[in-house]
Amino acid sequence: IRTFEADDTLDFNFTSANVVNKIILHSECLREAFSELDLSNESLEVLMSPDAPHLRLSTFGSIGSSHADYPKDSDMVDCFECRQTQCNKYKVALIKPSTRALHISSKVSLRVDTRGFLSLQYMIKNEDGNVCFVEYLCGPDEDVDGDGDREEPTWNGDET
Repeated sequence: IRTFEADDTLDFNFTSANVVNKIILHSECLREAFSELDLSNESLEVLMSPDAPHLRLSTFGSIGSSHADYPKDSDMVDCFECRQTQCNKYKVALIKPSTRALHISSKVSLRVDTRGFLSLQYMIKNEDGNVCFVEYLCGPDEDVDGDGDREEPTWNGDET
């Protein structure tokens, strides 16, 4: 993976204290989901919930919708920490560049904070056997509804 030093660093203010939900999966699981979902659509919806379906990835298009569901007790799930139901949409064009790291990773951590920001952290073993991480942050889609208001992320349940 090529890297570079940025002149200016963006501060997304993504802190562990604000993380509402976290799921660690085997990367194979997410690679399979991305290959089955219709990523030609504009947005990807990520649902994380303490209740079934636990983790759902969805795309919606003119020819229909597609979903990939993963229960918390799946062999592909290493860690499941969901405090509340949270559903956010992200622009596929912003998620697609992270798939390069996904293809060479062994595990991926999906974390979402109170603002709906998504952190994709990929665990990659290099040729020397050392482990490194690539983190990708993405803000929720800020579509405007019919009234001209910003569409807020959906949160159901009590915040603890």
